[in-house]
Amino acid sequence: MKATDVGAVTGANEAFYAAFEAADLDRMAACWAQDDTVCCIHPGSDLIVGWPRVSRSWAAVFVGSARLQFFLTDVDVHVDGDTAVVTCAENVLAGAELSAGRVLATNVFRRVDGEWRMVLHHASPVLRG
Repeated sequence: MKATDVGAVTGANEAFYAAFEAADLDRMAACWAQDDTVCCIHPGSDLIVGWPRVSRSWAAVFVGSARLQFFLTDVDVHVDGDTAVVTCAENVLAGAELSAGRVLATNVFRRVDGEWRMVLHHASPVLRG
């Protein structure tokens, strides 16, 4: 695993969260491989497959959500050839009242034409008992 690949994947992961915070569909699209194999699982949702459906899901998230801010912790990056897996905890602040939540995420990236593009985002809330 080359340090340059880890740095590039880390940057791609950070770009994803920056697009998410900005609720910017164009920036979000730039983060993803745009093919029929990409998948997304938002907290509480079913599996969403293929770029057209994934893109529509992000549009719905951006319209229906309060402003979100992410503080990532426990970020772990593994690169194997042209595939990379990032696991992290999304510590989320939402809305004007700054309600907080914690979500665990797995983000999978694939090197496409020399750039790291997301092919899977899976987020699952941490339930406190």
